[in-house]
Amino acid sequence: MGDSAPPGGTAVPLAGLAAGAVVALLVGVFGKVHQPTLAGTTTLGFQTVIDMKVVLSVAIGLLAVLQILGALWMYGKLGVRAPSWLGTAHRISGAVAFVLIVVVAYHCLWALGLQTGTLAARVPVAPRAVIHGLLGCATIGALVVKVVAVRSRRSPGWFLPVAGGLLFTLLIAVVMTSAVWYIGAQGWPGSGG
Repeated sequence: MGDSAPPGGTAVPLAGLAAGAVVALLVGVFGKVHQPTLAGTTTLGFQTVIDMKVVLSVAIGLLAVLQILGALWMYGKLGVRAPSWLGTAHRISGAVAFVLIVVVAYHCLWALGLQTGTLAARVPVAPRAVIHGLLGCATIGALVVKVVAVRSRRSPGWFLPVAGGLLFTLLIAVVMTSAVWYIGAQGWPGSGG
C-alpha cells in the first residue's frame, strides 16, 4: 500500500546479477579449459587478430563514453535538453557496441583463452594479462546484467543506471588493460611502433 516500488522490487536486479555472475563464471571456465588457437578467427582485414582487437577495443571504449554521455543527457544530468533523436542514436550505438564486444570477446577467448598462472612452457603470465582476462569475463557478465536492466519493465528505477555504470566501468578497465596498454607499448596497429 505505501510501497512505491515498481512490481518486482529487487527480484529483477537480483536475477540479472545472478545471471551475469553465472555467465561471467562460464566464460571464465571456458577460457581456462579451451586450448587457445588462432584457427577459426578472422582479422577483418587487419594484419593480425591483435591489430583487429586493438582497433575494435578503441572503438568500444569511444562508444562506451558516448553511451554514458548520452544516458546522462537523456536523463537531464547535463543541464541541457536532449534532442528527440538522442534516444534512437543511443540505442543504435549501444547495439553496435554490443556486437563489437561480442566479436572482441570471442577472439580473446578463442585465440588466447583465460590466462592465469603460467603458460604451458612454465613461462609466467604477466599480471596485466591475468587482470585483463578476469575483467573481460566480468564485462561479459555485466553485459548480461545491462541487457536485463534495459529489457525489464519491472525493475526499479535505480537498476538501469547502476547496470550501465557497472558495464561502463568494466569496459573502460578492459580497454585500458588491453588496447591502451598495447598502443603504449607497441604503437597504433600497423604504424610500425
